[in-house]
Amino acid sequence: MTNTPTPLRIDFVSDVVCPWCAIGLASLSQALARLDGVVRADLHFQPFELNPQLGPEGEDIAGHLQRKYGMSRAQFTESQDAIRQRGAALGFVFDMNKRNRIWNTFDAHRLLHWAGQEGPQLPLKLALQRAYFSDGLNISDHDVLARIAAGVGLAEDRARAILASDEFAGEVRMDEQYWLQAGIQGVPAVIVDRTHLISGGQPVDVFEQALRQIAAEK
Repeated sequence: MTNTPTPLRIDFVSDVVCPWCAIGLASLSQALARLDGVVRADLHFQPFELNPQLGPEGEDIAGHLQRKYGMSRAQFTESQDAIRQRGAALGFVFDMNKRNRIWNTFDAHRLLHWAGQEGPQLPLKLALQRAYFSDGLNISDHDVLARIAAGVGLAEDRARAILASDEFAGEVRMDEQYWLQAGIQGVPAVIVDRTHLISGGQPVDVFEQALRQIAAEK
């Protein structure tokens, strides 16, 4: 008799320009690969904006982080190196020479919301992360966003129409408020079956053990 994989809904609350979210997703993905046949994940990406007030011109990332978190230049450099190393261990490339600005992500979240209606959001989420962290692209630029959407098989004309309007703005704002009111103040936040919270860019083993335990209890 074969065991049926346990279905788990996983809400991944994150921002596109959050490096620890990229690390967390890579780590979670590897944990789910290890749990193939044990867990059947229904993955949903939920919006969270680290810098909702950021203008279209973006901001220099070093100055932004030093001011926001009170980092010294040495602490900033150390932090960036730690992120690069964690990413490399998971097969994710952080190119710090290309990524020198931080951008507003609201339009990227609107496209992710649309992608969730069209089918799996994962390809678009991964493409947005690579575009920003590995290629240093401006992921608030509508041309860039439309090309990224087209690159994962979404209709480019439809993506451009969404970006040129305020479509899905209300839905994204509502989702953001839902998670804030649920107590999510930092990302990544991984919520399993709307009841279990796993916070931060955890190692693969931590995600694997937590999901295995939740599945066993279910």
